[in-house]
Amino acid sequence: MYRKSRLVVLLVILSVWNRSTLHAQAVAERYAIIPYPTSLTPKPGQVILTPETGIVIPKSAALFRREADFLRTMLETEFGKPLAKAVKPTATQIIFQYDAGLTAPEGYRLTITPKTVNLTAKEPAGMFRAIQTLRQLMPVTLESRSNFPIQSLVVPAVQIEDQPAYAWRGMHLDVSRHFFSMAYLRKFIDLLALYKFNTFHLHLTDDQGWRIEIRKYPKLTEVGAWRTFNNQDSVVLERAKTNPDFALPSKHLIQKDGKTLYGGFYTQAEMKQLIAYAADRHIDIVPEIDMPGHLAAAIKAYPFLSCTGKEGWGKDFSVPICPCNETTYEFTQAVLDEIMALFPSRYVHLGADEVEKTTWAQSDACKVLMQREGLKDVNQLQSYFVHRMEKYVQSKGKKLLVWDDALEGGINASATVMYWRSWVKDAPVKAVKNGNPVVMTPVNTLYFDVLPNKNSLDNVYHFNPIPAGLTASEATAIQGAQANIWTEYIPSENRVDYMAMPRMTALAEAIWTKENRYDDYLQRLKSHYARLDALNVHYRLPDLSGFTEENVYVDKALFTVQKPANHLVIRYRTDGLQPDSTSTVLPEALPIMKPTTLTFAAFTPGGLKGDTYTARFRQQALAEPVTARTTQPGWQVHYYAGSFKNSKGMASATVTDSLTTRAIQVPAQATAPSFGLRFWGYLAIPETGVYSFFLTCDDGGVLRIANREVVDNDGQHGPIEKSGQVALKAGLHPVELDFIEGGGGYTLKLTYSKGNEEPREVPSNWLRH
Repeated sequence: MYRKSRLVVLLVILSVWNRSTLHAQAVAERYAIIPYPTSLTPKPGQVILTPETGIVIPKSAALFRREADFLRTMLETEFGKPLAKAVKPTATQIIFQYDAGLTAPEGYRLTITPKTVNLTAKEPAGMFRAIQTLRQLMPVTLESRSNFPIQSLVVPAVQIEDQPAYAWRGMHLDVSRHFFSMAYLRKFIDLLALYKFNTFHLHLTDDQGWRIEIRKYPKLTEVGAWRTFNNQDSVVLERAKTNPDFALPSKHLIQKDGKTLYGGFYTQAEMKQLIAYAADRHIDIVPEIDMPGHLAAAIKAYPFLSCTGKEGWGKDFSVPICPCNETTYEFTQAVLDEIMALFPSRYVHLGADEVEKTTWAQSDACKVLMQREGLKDVNQLQSYFVHRMEKYVQSKGKKLLVWDDALEGGINASATVMYWRSWVKDAPVKAVKNGNPVVMTPVNTLYFDVLPNKNSLDNVYHFNPIPAGLTASEATAIQGAQANIWTEYIPSENRVDYMAMPRMTALAEAIWTKENRYDDYLQRLKSHYARLDALNVHYRLPDLSGFTEENVYVDKALFTVQKPANHLVIRYRTDGLQPDSTSTVLPEALPIMKPTTLTFAAFTPGGLKGDTYTARFRQQALAEPVTARTTQPGWQVHYYAGSFKNSKGMASATVTDSLTTRAIQVPAQATAPSFGLRFWGYLAIPETGVYSFFLTCDDGGVLRIANREVVDNDGQHGPIEKSGQVALKAGLHPVELDFIEGGGGYTLKLTYSKGNEEPREVPSNWLRH
């Protein structure tokens, strides 16, 4: 009887939990808003918008007419006809309202009942954000832009009060390394608007190309905007053989003097139109003219700009412009004059990162300047340049933005700092304590040119812009965050889409909502894939899971893959070639009875292809355990301070420190910017079977168990997971885990699974030595 009552209680708990889960999923589907509002109260019913719906703008809300026109145009495009000019008493209404009591910048209220849509804000930016929320509540057919007008749009009733957590919510795009059309920049801005970003950081110049017309110096675009194929182009052209997203767009190729040149630039007239387009969507375009480094394209056009009178390459970076000649300042100030006249943004980004200072140290002019100004070293010479440029920018009523490299040698408190160098952990704290406002853009999380993987959304969503070490008062200096897309290996618009989406949505919620609603976010994101399809966004499909890359079997195996969405179709090949839309459909369980290599990918009904995965199978006997008289808890670790290209480099290195650890993680003793770790000991395997191991490293690592290489994730790279299997009998098995850190990542994670279990952390009681 007691057991029966316990079973009844358990069934009731499971039933309540199941209903709660289904309710949460239903709410997420009904209100699939990203970023999630500060406050959302579901309401019963819905409103039906039709061509008869009236848009009402009282005199008190006249400042919202531009936003009302945006909404009207959006609806009229879908209805295929103008909205009714006269509002019938029986018709639904969209009412714009002004409320001076809304004090939060960009804050708004949205109230939807079966008869009205009330949009309330204090400022136009807040009203525009309200319209984007309304847009996301509308059916995806709104985005279809089809030739068949729709008759109505059904929107669920709701009460929303909303405001952003952070003032700076940005995305960056590098148009120098690879060039993108004005049409694509407008599409990119539309995505920023949809997800409530307010800043578009446009990286206009670099070594590989100068992309903005400067009328006083026409050779900047005549010469600096074009190049023959460089080493980065060679890489993407090779990748294009198996992935068309890496092909260089033919529209950006020209023939000149018998050579194929790649490039392009924006005229000031074109850029002015783009700035206005962004302003209509309440997005500020922040221009970056990187200096004094990263200016090879400018020096190619005007060689007098360098201390040597020519372009070139130093130990690490390109030869910079010379801060010791007055002709340099005549050039930079003239360029900035045209940039500041063109861009209404209050910010000008000067870059000031990765400066190769060798030519400065060798320059007689610089030696004279440093002695005259009392500068101790070339780092202070860079600060001299930055200070002088900031003073000029401020004289034009603008604010200076720089990367955190500029902290070396000292900067004024009036400059805003963008923190990107994750390995310099104290840089944002130093900047804040120096009085600088800070925007967070750390490379280890928010560099979207780093390949995405199954952990990317989780990492971006849970990014906290506030670094450790700040008081609550000091934390107010953190303006917000942005993600950066550097395009050395991103040559096409489709590839930008792939690298940005859906990570951009995770960042949008992290810096608008602040509240952790990750599981709910993943449910809402499913609805956004259809919206992105309609907007022709070449996003990255959700990851396939439930398998490893390197697989073993004792007698035979069944290969299964977990799909993240039912509408996806997985197709595979066994000849090593890329699967396409005509390849064989993968069954729920594929028998494996001989060594095989599978390549497989998911496809949407619309033809969008996901990542191609490879799974290799080989037969392997169960490894016999070893005998050890006594063992102690944990693994032993050797720590090597130094830089290593791969884990093999530790073999000839001197041990810096030795310790014992009971957790698979980077120990606190590893304080060098670059280092290596060698873990070794035993794994206490509880039962016989085939085990899967998943090793995530930034930078590289190799896992060996029972003297067998299980996972090879070696080399210098971002946080990437690699996986493999090993057949083990129960008992102790020798294990080695090598890990290298090149600077900035510090990511080391090892999980395991057996059978169809979800991966989990390796238990600490398995670690012995």
